Amino acid sequence: MMLIEETTVPDAALPVEQFKAHLRLGTGFGEDTLQDEVLKSFLRAALSAIEARTGKILISRDFSWVLSDWSDPAGEPLPAVPVSAVTALVLVDAAAAETPVAAAQYRLVPDSQQPRLCPAGALLPNVPGGGSVRVEFTAGMAADWGGLPGDLAQAVLLLAAHYYEYRHETALGDGCMPFGVTSLIQRYRVVRLRLGAGAGQ
Repeated sequence: MMLIEETTVPDAALPVEQFKAHLRLGTGFGEDTLQDEVLKSFLRAALSAIEARTGKILISRDFSWVLSDWSDPAGEPLPAVPVSAVTALVLVDAAAAETPVAAAQYRLVPDSQQPRLCPAGALLPNVPGGGSVRVEFTAGMAADWGGLPGDLAQAVLLLAAHYYEYRHETALGDGCMPFGVTSLIQRYRVVRLRLGAGAGQ
């Protein structure tokens, strides 16, 4: 199983000017944009950390997901939340020949915790022996920064500011996240529920 991010968050979607205001950086100088690339890197790091902590994709982008077989051919849970569209389903045989599956043969079942790819009929198409299946989809809570819920947007700015403030600190652990940020994102964390023998594993 392999999840690939096919597109990245564009620079235009990053709230650089809002971040500057949050940091109270001075303006009106000839080098106002000198730190822009650095600020973008902290915003991207904060977005990535909050996505990892919540299990939700914030800014919409395209992904592809490659599987050697279905875990449940009656409906496969997708690895990102929320999914807005499944754009392609492709079977790949052992010789790497690709066969697109008609869109009429599958459907997306949206869910805030666990969206699923389901068959239009009884089962999803068989994965070729020794081959794989590739699911292409778009996931994200908003198309741009302005579409994010206010508390998540604030959490990104707070965490990016934390990274900026401690940018020279080498003793911070990878999981370091300020309490204010964890409070803001708590209600967005994905809850994975499993029934049956595998529950709790």
